[in-house]
Formats: sequence, structure tokens, C-alpha cells
Amino acid sequence: MGLKIMVIDDSSIVRGMLKKVIGLSGLDVQEVVEAADGKQALEKLAGGLVDLAFLDINMPVMNGMEFMEKVRADQSMKSLPVVVVSTEGSQDRINRMKELEVRHYLRKPVTPEQISIIVKELLGASHG
Repeated sequence: MGLKIMVIDDSSIVRGMLKKVIGLSGLDVQEVVEAADGKQALEKLAGGLVDLAFLDINMPVMNGMEFMEKVRADQSMKSLPVVVVSTEGSQDRINRMKELEVRHYLRKPVTPEQISIIVKELLGASHG
């Protein structure tokens, strides 16, 4: 059974690029769910959890920081592995995201190799 991955970014171009990179990573992916902001992502997560989420920080409506605070406060989503994919490099933000148990922090653009290595590290080598 393949992975279900969520990509949360306000840019449809970036979401498309991440989907393509995930597709090229060699991982066994069943579905990539897209969300344009944290609020939309929470609504989609209410319909069923995903194995992993890739999250942008700077988004309208609900940004990545607010999304992480809500996810970590919710018992059903608390353990969701989240990887930040952002151009944001502020050390304060990175530190806050680490406090919220973000598993990795990638700078855009990302490569299929980076995605593959991180997903295998977080979810186990069997997904390769």
C-alpha cells in the first residue's frame, strides 16, 4: 500500500513542483493531497490522516506556524510527521518549528533525492 502525502503551500506552482519531485523520488506513493493553506490542510486532514506532510511557512489564511500549533494540540494528529519546505530562513522561525516537532527543514527548491532520503528516514526504508 502506497504512501499518502500532503503538500501544503499557497503557490499552486510550488505544489505542482513538489508533486513532481515526490513522483520522481522513487517512493511508493499512492496519493498526494494538496492544500493551499493551513486551514484547508486541517479540513482535509479531518477527512483522514496522511503518512507525512510537506509544509510551507508563509501562507495566507493560516500560516505554517499556526498549522503546526493546531496539529500538535490535536490528539488525532499530534504524531503526524511534518517536513517544512520553505524559502524562509529565519533562525527564530526554524527554532519555533523545531519546538513544534517539525522533523526536517528543507530550503526550496528540493530534489527527489532529498525527498526520498527524508521520507525513508521518517517512515522506514520499506517505502522506497
